[in-house]
Amino acid sequence: MSTAMLLSATTRQVGRTQLFRTAVRRSYATEAAPKKPSNLPLYFMGAGVAGLGGYFYLNSTGKSVITQEKSPLDPENFKDFKLKKIVPYNHNTSEFIFELPNNEASLLPVASCLVVKSSDPEALKDEKGKPIIRPYTPISPPEKTGELTLLVKKYDNGNASKHIHGLKEGDTLAIKGPIPKFPYKVNEFEEVALIGGGSGITPLYQIVTHALSNASNRTKFTLLFSNVTEADILLKSELEALKKKYPTKFDVVYILDKPPAGWTGPTGYISKEVLRQHVAPANLNEKVKVFVCGPPGQVAAVAGKKAGMKQGELGGILKELGYTEDQVYKF
Repeated sequence: MSTAMLLSATTRQVGRTQLFRTAVRRSYATEAAPKKPSNLPLYFMGAGVAGLGGYFYLNSTGKSVITQEKSPLDPENFKDFKLKKIVPYNHNTSEFIFELPNNEASLLPVASCLVVKSSDPEALKDEKGKPIIRPYTPISPPEKTGELTLLVKKYDNGNASKHIHGLKEGDTLAIKGPIPKFPYKVNEFEEVALIGGGSGITPLYQIVTHALSNASNRTKFTLLFSNVTEADILLKSELEALKKKYPTKFDVVYILDKPPAGWTGPTGYISKEVLRQHVAPANLNEKVKVFVCGPPGQVAAVAGKKAGMKQGELGGILKELGYTEDQVYKF
């Protein structure tokens, strides 16, 4: 049966189909925002499709494709995944590409993350002997087949990041997920500001690449990305490519603590003036959303401290500028 015939059969069965969603348990992550409908992935189990043992889903471009029955990831249990390739990115960051079995896709909902720990139960423990578990947001798209890519910055005091950087191709890492964060829906907002620092770029990158790849997207995104030096800017070439491809829908402003000679962009900390200049005003109400992810000190200064795994009260510069808790989400 052709794909067109399958799609036709599926359409006739819509009245009898069941929306299939996988329930996942939250742990080691920020408390999810109130649940809203999400458009990736949408699974429809139809008579013709079920006979093939697969599902239709609408990908980020709105095209229907046949894919595997479920994600190879497990939200309840850690599974070992083999490190396929390491791609150095800069002086302290590399891409770690893990192999997904049977050339499957991760099907991670946007936005969500994973949690990782050592495959060796005797390695990567804290001072109490408990496994160290840390969250990471993949930079590979949910529909990417056969691979899952983590962009990991090595920190001097980061035990998990040092462990991952110590892995060799062929080694494994224990991964659990997805861990849902914010259920992003295309065109839910007119303006979205993404405020990030350092490796906090990854969940922001996940959202913006997902949204911009949808042909129906009308939301304007502005990224304010703070780093120490120009060499520390992660995903810069990818961000510049997005800016070139979507000039009316995406803009990026880099802020550096230690700028090079001739730097014309903002410097120092993300200030009230920078936010006022580049972020859509709070009086747009539900039409504007601000996502924040970065070092704890930066998040606190911009949007107030998080309360453990919960959002915490809104504070910082965004509160001073009149934004409300409904308008801000802290990863």
